[in-house]
Amino acid sequence: MASEGHIDVPGGSVWYRSVGDGPGLPLLVVHGGPGFCHDYLTALDDLADRRQVIYWDQLGCGRSERVEDESLWTLERSVQEVDAVRSALGLERHHMFGNSWGGMLSMQYAIDRRPPLASLTISNAPANMPRFIEETLALKAQLPEDVQRTIDWHEEREFYACPEYQGAMAVWFQTYICRMQPWPEGLERSFAGIGVSQYMTMVGPSDFHVTGNLIEWDVLGRLSEVEIPTLFLAGRYDEIVPDHVRAEHEQVAGSEFILFEDSAHLPFEEEREKCMAALNDFFERSEARP
Repeated sequence: MASEGHIDVPGGSVWYRSVGDGPGLPLLVVHGGPGFCHDYLTALDDLADRRQVIYWDQLGCGRSERVEDESLWTLERSVQEVDAVRSALGLERHHMFGNSWGGMLSMQYAIDRRPPLASLTISNAPANMPRFIEETLALKAQLPEDVQRTIDWHEEREFYACPEYQGAMAVWFQTYICRMQPWPEGLERSFAGIGVSQYMTMVGPSDFHVTGNLIEWDVLGRLSEVEIPTLFLAGRYDEIVPDHVRAEHEQVAGSEFILFEDSAHLPFEEEREKCMAALNDFFERSEARP
């Protein structure tokens, strides 16, 4: 069973999609970016035989309302958006899965709002942006020298739309985001539906050239406040290096950590069967807790 609709959130209206009606508690999926919409995550439909899986496109991207007010692109407004989505859908005790920026938002939400979630899964997300910037710069230094030169030359001049720059960035994506060939269709759709304004305002031109308002964001030292059953996912080849995710895991008492050895940023696609089995197991054990 699938349904969709729209929800009013601070700043506009967002589109959501729900699939499945199994007996387990619902799963709310928070996508990355900011601005990359939900399509690249739809492999999580595999979980819908056991529970309802709910996605939404955050404001300004995908099928949601496209707004031009850059003052909306803040972490606090995004936290308020999560509140609005949960309230409109009548979600109380449920699971939350956040990938990349969605994991960052989920961590901040869990710390600030302390929701009564059944579980929290943080997939391939940093908790400390200054540390993340250092780590991505180190990874960029491992790319072929001509690719590095092309990226640097164009970023110095802000020529982000140039085909040469886009081609060099494709090497980054294929190395540290998704190593599948060809890419999953949903990932291609997410790039096509990106909200550029959100990404540029909050992050910047690229993950290793961060200029946006998240540049100093850091909750690593506050993760000890999270008391929800929590699972951290990492990929061996991810731009979010495994040691960063492991440091998050070490801050949350009783949390679990899984490293996917053949994945970069998207283990739910790159090692799909293994990832889905791990998620179903974690969700069921979390639901069994008082």
